[in-house]
Amino acid sequence: MNTRFTLFFITLILFVTSCQQRINSSDGLDSLNAERLKNHIRVLASDSLMGRMPLTLGEEKTIRYIEEQYKAIGLEPGNNDSYIQEVPMANILAIASPEMIVTSKKNTFTLNAFTDYVVWTNKTEKQIVIDKSELVFAGYGVVAPEYNWNDYKDLDVKNKIVLVMVNDPGFWIGDTSLFKGKAMTYYGRWTYKFEEAARQGAKGCIIIHKTEAAGYPFSVLQNNFNTNRLQLDNRNKEVQECDLLGWVTETSAKKLLQSSSSDTNLLAKANELNFKGTSLNLFLSTKIDVTVNYNHSHNVIGKITGTKYPDEVIIYTAHWDHFGIGKPNAAGDSIYNGAIDNASGVAALVELAQAFKSIKTKPERTIVFLTVTAEEQGLLGAYYYVDNPIFPIKNTIANINVDMLNCLNQTNDFYITGAGQSELEDYFIEELKQAGFYLSEEKYPEAGMYFRSDHLPFVKAGVPALFIGNGTDDINLGKEEGEKIQSHYRSKTYHTPDDEFNEIWKMEGTIDQLKILLQVGKRVAYTHIFPQWKSTSDYK
Repeated sequence: MNTRFTLFFITLILFVTSCQQRINSSDGLDSLNAERLKNHIRVLASDSLMGRMPLTLGEEKTIRYIEEQYKAIGLEPGNNDSYIQEVPMANILAIASPEMIVTSKKNTFTLNAFTDYVVWTNKTEKQIVIDKSELVFAGYGVVAPEYNWNDYKDLDVKNKIVLVMVNDPGFWIGDTSLFKGKAMTYYGRWTYKFEEAARQGAKGCIIIHKTEAAGYPFSVLQNNFNTNRLQLDNRNKEVQECDLLGWVTETSAKKLLQSSSSDTNLLAKANELNFKGTSLNLFLSTKIDVTVNYNHSHNVIGKITGTKYPDEVIIYTAHWDHFGIGKPNAAGDSIYNGAIDNASGVAALVELAQAFKSIKTKPERTIVFLTVTAEEQGLLGAYYYVDNPIFPIKNTIANINVDMLNCLNQTNDFYITGAGQSELEDYFIEELKQAGFYLSEEKYPEAGMYFRSDHLPFVKAGVPALFIGNGTDDINLGKEEGEKIQSHYRSKTYHTPDDEFNEIWKMEGTIDQLKILLQVGKRVAYTHIFPQWKSTSDYK
């Protein structure tokens, strides 16, 4: 009996060892090709794809190209016998009145659309009418029991307009003792502000803009004023939504506060733990005319079926969409090519798929390559997939999201966006060090980039996800010059027609990133580990 017992464990050890040796740590790395990657970006960011706006000819060309690449690589269709998942959309054109009338006990004055504020609606009624709706200041508009914070406590906002501040409590006055200090939580994100206002029964929600707190200037919001916005087609579904959504400049917000009969120091007081929201005794009037068209956009999905645990899935995501054709820049260019954001990510998924297919030993778990639509419109393709998953969310082990890779230079470092979420980060750090790089801190945690890309719907559904950021320690030029390169992209190129493909790109930094993301994926796909949430995660 003891001999059998011993032989059993010897056999088990040999089996485990052989499993570990079936794939070398370097398998697939040599398949990653900079020129091929560069060509994918060249095509995806070309003018012929018209800025890859969903529901346009640009979409048709884009998804056809991705599907062709998946087929050429030998990926299996990810949606039964199709590479396509239809995503039902509502294309909403909301044209706001040129002004908003503000009535107080003292006087009546107007705010000007575009200059003082931008507003829109996600509702599909032909007209949204705001007729002397009461304006209520609700601080940061946050209900966070784990932080003992409730801006809506004892505050009646039903059928009223709430005015709230962007980012988390404490940020506007530099108090890092509240929430997570300088790093934004989801409570600070503008999408959360609108969601919570709707839950509270508000008719509208207007966010006070501040560049440092929002992570971008007011001009970014102006670029999308009175333009088409996409939403998921929610007909016949009960969805909580305010009638009016928007932003107001900090200057105009202060004008509103000064015109009210309330304390003009409310912006500072909103950072106090026991702050109480209040009516401003102001009443707003304006209109929005709405035109809606319904159509389908598309996610593109390919897969490699696992040999041992085919029902357990790792999903690589990247969004294929950008802004299409819009307002021209100083040079008269109106095509938003989105080369880095996010032709680079789509090209990366194709290249990663090629690398996995080059490995002779097939993965034990299924690997899915999911390129999603309408990220720029609010992560819509990713949210639709999570709500209508082809592979059950409960069997989705990990998500690795690829967005805005480093095409500009090669660096010694990378960072994790929203660090402190799951053990996927530990795998990434180990692979990073093994490859001779180091982990740097997230550059602008206050911008809340963790809440601005396609991993978020997976995270909110309970799937551990990894989202990395570009380093700044340039291999040849050093940290200072490397920061200048990345800073110029963020401030001058991001979300403008200048985000174009450049033939001088060498793609060395991008290949470095892909090698590490490949290694992390191999860890999960070729073993039976289950990445766990960290105790520091808000999503655990």
